Parts: sequence; C-alpha cells; structure tokens
Amino acid sequence: MDILTRIKALVLHGRVRFTLKAREEMRADALRIPDVVEAILNAKSIDKVLRSRSPRRGPTGEKLYVIKSFNYRGTSIYTKGKVDQFEGQTFFYVFVSAKLPTLGDRSR
Repeated sequence: MDILTRIKALVLHGRVRFTLKAREEMRADALRIPDVVEAILNAKSIDKVLRSRSPRRGPTGEKLYVIKSFNYRGTSIYTKGKVDQFEGQTFFYVFVSAKLPTLGDRSR
C-alpha cells in the first residue's frame, strides 16, 4: 500500500490527530476538521516528503508528508503531518500546519 493510500485509510477510519498548533492555524483560517479531512481524502498525491531536523527524532529524522488538496467546496488546504504509533495504534498526525496556502506557497 502506498503512503497516500495508507494516510487516507487512517483518516477515513478516524485515526487522525491534530496538534494544538494545527488547530490554531485552522481556527485562524476558519477551517474545520471536516475541511481538512476532505482535503486529505481528495488528495491525488503527496506534494513532498521532508525529514524532520529535530535532534529528538534521531539521526535520520522522521518523515513529514506535505499534502496540498481541496475540500468539497474547492478551498485549497495545505497540511503537513506524520504517520506514527500511539498505544499500539497507528495514526496520521496533522501537527505542523493545516492552513490555506499563502502567497509564498506553491499552488496547484
């Protein structure tokens, strides 16, 4: 199973978590959780894969997935997150951002 399909399956089954930072950015852009879920489920591809530079994540870092897509109303939404485990279950964590793209972001 490719990573986008895996992320979509996690989100579809409610196994998605939003960090406080992601929730603050969503609130600032008047986005709701269903908007972000719709955008992830509508995604056609992973825009890019980054490696975390945090020293806590080990020498290779963790993979961060950037997804740019649209919700059902056509709002372009940018998300960044990771697939991780918590209490024996796998989740997709939207933890860096969930926002409308800004002028500096590449658009699709």
